[in-house]
Amino acid sequence: MIDIAVVGAGTAGMTAAIYGRRAGMEVTVFEGNTYGGQIVATPEVENFPGFEKISGFDLADSIFRQAMALDAKFVFDQINSITKKDGGFVLTGDFGNEYEAKTVIIATGATNRHLGIDREEELTGRGISYCATCDGAFFKDKVTAVAGGGNTAVEDALYLAGLCSKVYIIHRRDGFRAEEALMVKARQTENIEILTPFVTERLEGEGRLSSVVLKNAVDGTEKTIEVDGLFVAIGQVPATNAVEGLVETEGGYIKAGEDCVTSCPGVFVAGDVRTKHVRQLATAASDGAIAALAAVSCIKMQ
Repeated sequence: MIDIAVVGAGTAGMTAAIYGRRAGMEVTVFEGNTYGGQIVATPEVENFPGFEKISGFDLADSIFRQAMALDAKFVFDQINSITKKDGGFVLTGDFGNEYEAKTVIIATGATNRHLGIDREEELTGRGISYCATCDGAFFKDKVTAVAGGGNTAVEDALYLAGLCSKVYIIHRRDGFRAEEALMVKARQTENIEILTPFVTERLEGEGRLSSVVLKNAVDGTEKTIEVDGLFVAIGQVPATNAVEGLVETEGGYIKAGEDCVTSCPGVFVAGDVRTKHVRQLATAASDGAIAALAAVSCIKMQ
């Protein structure tokens, strides 16, 4: 039986693996895609302690190699359900594989939120994207737009501005949630134009996106902008399907305080999937360490 099963190999999950192994526990990290989580697609990380500037991929790879050097195990299997049993938990993967663990740390993060408008799915990959660093190169010297008002949206726009001839930032409010330092950069970037308060109303184009119809959130007037690409960065949906009914949630996120303890004894949570005000790499790493040490204490008390 695994001492600590970590579900999710992002910054929080891999940090939990490091701390769990350093405490002498058998740790297995389960991941349905690739290690690193969302930071893999980030070209430059400038707010993680110890690094003035590093790519998201390099940072993720460094954490992964550190966990591997401590003999943490990684199993690339999507965990679809977690059930409680006497003395621990059973985790069920994509192909019906079952794994038993004494404790579980949920570090599944969140997925990109969609606009939810007509033709969005049809035009995904045909002008619609959710990852600027993944797909930005396809739009070199073209016109693009980013929908959103948080850090990710503005960071995406700044990245695209280095590739594209013009970049629009579309936000439904006049005020932005993004850090002021990012907004200053965006306003000072010549080929970025900020459009507020607008919502994305319709997508147009034959076979691929050619224009976006915007609706003014105040007076209802419409404005059409011709674009080759639209990058959606309007937030995330927490990945909690595997623990549905097992732990208490709030607003879709797993409910837990700074101690990372959930409503189910033996289950802990770390990273963006937890109820919290600040979702950053540094706080994800902090959660991972706290959750791992909490799991270690739980095992020692059994």
